[in-house]
Amino acid sequence: MATSKRVTLADVARRAGLSSSAASMILNGRPDTRLSKDAHDRVNLAAAELGYRPNVAARALRVDKTQTIGFVSDTVATTRFASGLIKGALAAAEQAGHVILVAETGGDHARETEAIAALLDRQVDGIVFAATRARELFIPALQENVPVVLLNAINEHFPASVLPDEERGGRAAVSLLADAGHKEGIFLIGHNEVKERNVFRSTTVARRLGGIRSEMKDRGLSFEREESIWDWEPQNGYACVHKLLNEMPPPRALICLNDPLAFGAYQALTEKGLRVPEDVSIVSFDNDEIASYLRPGLTTIGLPHEEMGRLAVELLLDGAKGGEHLVDMPVIIRSSIKQA
Repeated sequence: MATSKRVTLADVARRAGLSSSAASMILNGRPDTRLSKDAHDRVNLAAAELGYRPNVAARALRVDKTQTIGFVSDTVATTRFASGLIKGALAAAEQAGHVILVAETGGDHARETEAIAALLDRQVDGIVFAATRARELFIPALQENVPVVLLNAINEHFPASVLPDEERGGRAAVSLLADAGHKEGIFLIGHNEVKERNVFRSTTVARRLGGIRSEMKDRGLSFEREESIWDWEPQNGYACVHKLLNEMPPPRALICLNDPLAFGAYQALTEKGLRVPEDVSIVSFDNDEIASYLRPGLTTIGLPHEEMGRLAVELLLDGAKGGEHLVDMPVIIRSSIKQA
């Protein structure tokens, strides 16, 4: 079967009545072409009419760039919770005329090594390493000339990273309750400072807790109870709050360290005949999809995943400048906090 001949730059130039070099400067967006607007219009029209597509491989040979970005993640692409990270990265790459090659590893070090090798074989212009939940990330050794940006992760050997501003987010959660008049009967669900004093979860969790505790102190507040939960899942939030309600008077307010814990707390409170927020106010973190489905809706401090993904790609294309780049966590006001 016959195949149509690929439209070349020379074809576009011929139709526009210009030289190939002039057409190339216009199509590549050179700001100093010194060509008229009419020339620009003719070239762009000719390219559109002919269906011209640049030869990326040939351009890569000329400028030593492939306009492709590697995106290595644990489960970002296959997990609903963190899909905004890759969504934002894709949007920023498209805007810059780049393509993203995604490699999902499930967090397996051997697969990460294979994925990196495959991306380097394809001569990507840089690599974004992303984690579903913020953590310190292991990264195999790379060539020194490969730009790297960490997304929702940190690594001491690769200083350019994009993270949510957890410290400010923690402060915001406390401020919501304090500004609503809550001063007593506040429980922290998910962490106990004494029991977990020598236990390290992650840098970002430490910052979230640091913000919470700093704002509590600054406001002259203290927790009535702190409940340590290692696995922040709904069943554990339910079990914790259910046990508390059988042991002592109910809290006036809960700070849950993520939305699944808050979901479990909702269930335990409902079983006990307590209402949110009439009897107990709740604030949480992450803005998981579940937060909008709960009734009443859960007020939560969101993770700015899309903005983080965009920023990671922008930093990579700008040379992967070092240091932490913190993105504000949005406050999502719903209906789970009552004026005390």
